[in-house]
Amino acid sequence: MDFPVIFIPIILLIVGIIILSAYFSAKRRKELMLWAQAKGWSFSPEKDHTFDSRFSAFKLLRQGENRYAHNIIRGIWNERSLIAFDYHYETHSTNSKGHRQTHHHHFSAVIMESNLPLKPLFIRPEGFFDKITEFFGADDIDFESAEFSRTFFVKADDRRWAYDVLHARTMEFLLQSPRFTIQFDHTHVFAARSGTFKITDFQDALGVIKGILDRFPPYLVKQLKGES
Repeated sequence: MDFPVIFIPIILLIVGIIILSAYFSAKRRKELMLWAQAKGWSFSPEKDHTFDSRFSAFKLLRQGENRYAHNIIRGIWNERSLIAFDYHYETHSTNSKGHRQTHHHHFSAVIMESNLPLKPLFIRPEGFFDKITEFFGADDIDFESAEFSRTFFVKADDRRWAYDVLHARTMEFLLQSPRFTIQFDHTHVFAARSGTFKITDFQDALGVIKGILDRFPPYLVKQLKGES
């Protein structure tokens, strides 16, 4: 048996996958850099391991191990600071032979500064298991719009805040918009979903956040600014 000859096709396949992956990664970096430059924003392909601590309220950034952001875009849009980025984390499992396996997970996200103080709020598309937990009493917040309540899972410590933010116009806007997981901390709004974004996805995510913030009712804006 000629050991090297048997494994040559496997080795060539692995090398081909590595080369192809490097090509698409470089292509993506160039596309994002050109998009950022066209907007007057900065771009860095370097890894940043601090996002999970800097934005610790956003639970999607605290999954797994070896967490880092990369392909990071920073800029100002409609007088609000933004960060758009790709994100990586690792999880581990053990196979049937007892060997530890590492799984790499990738997604994209955007974070926009609100310019107003916020309260925590979590919005995401409703899933099958939400229906099950609702049956057992672990209910999310319901709204006057039955369609919105069926479509989105909403959580907030302050329900009044959720109702103030998600009024009729904003609910209609979200029903007509691309779907993202959206989360507020006290100064930022985060939007993400599974998988790596295309540039149009980044634009959609930024547009959804802007749409929510721009629809804050006047009485709420006055309250947040501390005006009478």
